[in-house]
Amino acid sequence: MRRTLGVLAALALLGGVTYALIPQDDPGGDIVTVSGLIGSEKRDFFQDPQVVAELAKQGMKVNAESIGSWLMDGDAKDFAFPASQPPAEKLRADWNIKEVPVQPFYSPLVILAHRPVADVLMGNGLATLDHSTGLWTFRMDAYLAALKAGRTWPDLAGATEHAELKGPVFLTTTDPETSSSGALHIALLSYLLNNRQVVYDQAGIDATKDVLRTATAIQGGQKSSSDEPFKAFLAGVGNPLVLAYESQAAAMVLKGESTGDMVVLYPDTTIYTDHTIVGRTPNGRRLAAQLHDNAELRRLEAKFGFRPQDDPDAFAALVKGKTPVLAPNLAAAKVNQPQIPVPDILTRLIKAAKGKAQ
Repeated sequence: MRRTLGVLAALALLGGVTYALIPQDDPGGDIVTVSGLIGSEKRDFFQDPQVVAELAKQGMKVNAESIGSWLMDGDAKDFAFPASQPPAEKLRADWNIKEVPVQPFYSPLVILAHRPVADVLMGNGLATLDHSTGLWTFRMDAYLAALKAGRTWPDLAGATEHAELKGPVFLTTTDPETSSSGALHIALLSYLLNNRQVVYDQAGIDATKDVLRTATAIQGGQKSSSDEPFKAFLAGVGNPLVLAYESQAAAMVLKGESTGDMVVLYPDTTIYTDHTIVGRTPNGRRLAAQLHDNAELRRLEAKFGFRPQDDPDAFAALVKGKTPVLAPNLAAAKVNQPQIPVPDILTRLIKAAKGKAQ
């Protein structure tokens, strides 16, 4: 169904955005409204006029409300679109859905730093730079050793030359109880602390909980949205090291926006966040299919820094030659990906990391 596009209205709604598309040639309209919950990292994608237009061609307009992945409870919604599989599986169980949720695209967790900070990390064995590709690697084992030892920035050679480098060395993450990226940070650390094996029982939780608690408590207050620490980093405030979705940095690069001296470091062991859409209604499942199968939408997903599951070359072609350097494919970044604990174990690991009784 092709229509001439008319007015695009964007209204703030409960921390999210509602997008209303009115076709000029059909004022009454027979476009179906599809309402759902999304992570904040996908807000700009659903707001984009090209995305809105393509969905309208397919007979849909999307009302998208952004909220932390673990806070999603959309009993009155057509779909929920968290940033990873675990909260999607919980929703699937809550909604008693038999169909396997769709994963249209993914984005690895990366670490953002300003170039002087990356240089300090490299000088102290916490990071490496491949001069042939320009790709940076963050050494997770060295980081965990520093975390366990309570190392501070002044302990690192070269750090005293930068006034902003003070206090303990740690990664800023979102709140694991509300946000996918924060929860996956806990999953990643638990894997490394458990001799590179996925935690599957209470013994594994007990063996890792002390360091998980340190990694969480040292941050103080944590945000519920990945958007907030990312914006703080861009503004030059807050902690020097931020765990983020690759897509957040890539979207800025691909839009031609200034990223200053941002460096994207790929952890040598990281998690690929499979953005997973759970369709509760037929319209929600219809949207999920479009996001996965529609070639134009896949092109736009790559434009917003996501890696389409079935079209890996789309992302690689866009980031080639861009600065900061992004991995065209994750084999080039030489990263390993661990398994994620099952939802029940992950929930218990998060409680342990937050210092809550289980």
